[in-house]
Amino acid sequence: MLSSIDSVNPWLVAVVLNTILLGLAWIAPKKLLTPAGLFHAWFLAILIWVTLGWQGYAVVMFYFLVGSGVTRIGMAQKEAEGIAEKRSGARGPENVWGSALTGALCALGVGIINSGFLVPNPHSLIPNTSASLSTSLQSLLLLAYVASFSTKLADTTASEVGKAYAKSTFLITTLQPVPRGTEGAVSLEGTLAGIVASVAIAFVGWGVGLIDILGVAWCVLAAFIATNLESVIGATLQSKYTWLTNEVVNIFNTLIGAIASVLLAWTWITFIN
Repeated sequence: MLSSIDSVNPWLVAVVLNTILLGLAWIAPKKLLTPAGLFHAWFLAILIWVTLGWQGYAVVMFYFLVGSGVTRIGMAQKEAEGIAEKRSGARGPENVWGSALTGALCALGVGIINSGFLVPNPHSLIPNTSASLSTSLQSLLLLAYVASFSTKLADTTASEVGKAYAKSTFLITTLQPVPRGTEGAVSLEGTLAGIVASVAIAFVGWGVGLIDILGVAWCVLAAFIATNLESVIGATLQSKYTWLTNEVVNIFNTLIGAIASVLLAWTWITFIN
């Protein structure tokens, strides 16, 4: 079945599939996306399907569905305390790209490599050298892609679970107790939930063949590093600069996670060689 899908023009499959899903989301009673968010998510999903196929699509859909689900945990309580996501968690364009811009750029990079634009004929110069370079770069981009969504899901889950269930929350820079929902606050419950979420989506990436089993470890470690650095940014810089919105911080968060995963993998490869 999957091979028959792969043989069809990917643009056609992507447009038809995501138009159907957009229509279902439009009429669904619970809105996971705003009208503008639906259009941007439609565009993003087409880009991911065309560049990474159903495998990359599975990762981003897992992030979206689980991320939307954890956002609604304890929603009534969070709304009463004034710490819930705006629009009852419905994602707008700024949320779509704040979460997925890094992953989209990684997917675009893989698409460019697969198109032959960078290496038109990898065997025409030095045998195996250009081909292996492209393969290595593609593997690192795929790792960065999965790591970016592992990071974002870890961050979303840690934040939402922490706001809903944390008994104690602490400012990451001073470890002083602060109210739930404070920028830069962390909790044991949220941190553990975030780790579980990053492991889950990393295994999705491994299960569909985008990364190897060692890549799962790099994604989880990178997500942990990036999520804590994001909390540091929230505690120290976000209140000082008006342009540093939650969505901009999310872009930095996923970018840090993607870069960290590549550096971890590169360091490991260098060490074992």
